[in-house]
Amino acid sequence: MKNNSFLFSAKGICTAAFLSLNTIVYAQKAADISTISEKTLNNILEKNRAYYTQGKVADYIPELGKMDAKAIAFSVVDKNGKIFNTGDVSKKFTMQSISKIISLMVAVNEKSEAHIFDKMGYFGSDKPFNHFSNLETTGKPLNPMMNAGAILTTSLISGDGEKPFLKILDMVRYITKNQTIDYNKSVYESEKSTGHRNRGMFYIMKNSGLISGNEDQLDNYFKQCSIELTAEDLAKIGYFFANQCVRFDGDTTYKNAEMAKLIESQMLTAGMYEFSGEYSRTVGLPSKSGVGGGITVSVPGKIGIGVFSPSLDQHGNSLAGYHMILDLAKQYGLSIF
Repeated sequence: MKNNSFLFSAKGICTAAFLSLNTIVYAQKAADISTISEKTLNNILEKNRAYYTQGKVADYIPELGKMDAKAIAFSVVDKNGKIFNTGDVSKKFTMQSISKIISLMVAVNEKSEAHIFDKMGYFGSDKPFNHFSNLETTGKPLNPMMNAGAILTTSLISGDGEKPFLKILDMVRYITKNQTIDYNKSVYESEKSTGHRNRGMFYIMKNSGLISGNEDQLDNYFKQCSIELTAEDLAKIGYFFANQCVRFDGDTTYKNAEMAKLIESQMLTAGMYEFSGEYSRTVGLPSKSGVGGGITVSVPGKIGIGVFSPSLDQHGNSLAGYHMILDLAKQYGLSIF
């Protein structure tokens, strides 16, 4: 009986060890991102290209409605700063809400996190990005990723006229190492002429004392949303925040682990609008989308991802872009959970 018990126990230990070893080997295989290549990205892109037929290009800003729904691009910056591109990589599009993570960084650098978040919350939301939420009750935006919070964030950056916008633009140019990046004046004019809802948020916050300036501050927000770039630029931005605010080429001018944590946590909590909770479950990575069709993704301590496809789902997120990110995350075990 004792011998049988011993054999049973030994067999159990061996089985457990074998399963543990298999789990470790599997985890290592899933997490091996060194094998990412342009072929990998192209296979994923082609698999998901047709999703554009299930979405809709944003047209509430008339200029955005002119985008080619079939356009698609996929970019990754690996741990060593090497860039992999596939698809319409030279196609430019506007940052829209992705600019919010840059303006937040600029504002916090200037005024401190405590000062900025004294005026808004760290909350997620189940409401669309342009919802008034609790502005009419508490007067404070839920977070800096919704329009109200982003408008307030930009208004807190110091400087007269368009100086706050130029600081945001300069930061985008620095992170991407691309001095040719500028804003699309036609999109800006289109946003300004149709941005009545954003104008309403601006004046509610001005009425509650959160904003003290004039509409120049709102114009800066419209301009930052109109900054034009590529999927590769988004991958570089994702890499920057994934690696403690160190640029893809190793430049450490803005290295700041706490800043990276702040931005990534906001991306994870509210970066995909009211879809953020489900996205955290399926993809599990800090990400920020924009209605121009782009999504930037940070894989903490590892890589940056940029995708572009202007056909959006009901939440305002790129449909093909989401599925490309999801497939890459699954293939390489990228989720932080």
